[in-house]
Amino acid sequence: MKLPRLVLALFLPLAAVAFAAAEPVKPTAAPVWKLKDVNGNVISSEQFKGKVVVVDFWATWCGPCRSEMPGYTALQQKYGDKLVIVGMSVDQQGPAVVKKFIEKNKVGYQIVMATDEVVAAFGGAQGIDAIPTTFIIDRDGQIRDRKVGAEPTAVYEKQLARYLQ
Repeated sequence: MKLPRLVLALFLPLAAVAFAAAEPVKPTAAPVWKLKDVNGNVISSEQFKGKVVVVDFWATWCGPCRSEMPGYTALQQKYGDKLVIVGMSVDQQGPAVVKKFIEKNKVGYQIVMATDEVVAAFGGAQGIDAIPTTFIIDRDGQIRDRKVGAEPTAVYEKQLARYLQ
């Protein structure tokens, strides 16, 4: 079920404070998407075929989201071409606000602007009703893991490592 942005905006700030562990899920095909980055360039999931991809739904105003970002930057640097981290911003204020945030905070991975359609596509039966919500997509394009809430980088890296081998 697709949640309207207004409803999503009401639930996300409350749900974002939750801390939860990553959990393997039944492998399902990851949605195909094309979104714009903060500079207006089109980024497509097709660009990342054959790689392990972490898709993280987040917002600039979300404390738990912000707390995970340095760790994601470190993971991107550590694993280089073996891993692609894509932050999908659900900020409604637009790309200018997000661009300023990622420059100020030295975010070192790909950031795109999420659409309602992409949020709904990733939500599936479980839905995305909190941020951060993060998915691991394996090299075959299958969603293998879903995490709701923030988690220490070292803990999440252990979950991620099984797909990077």
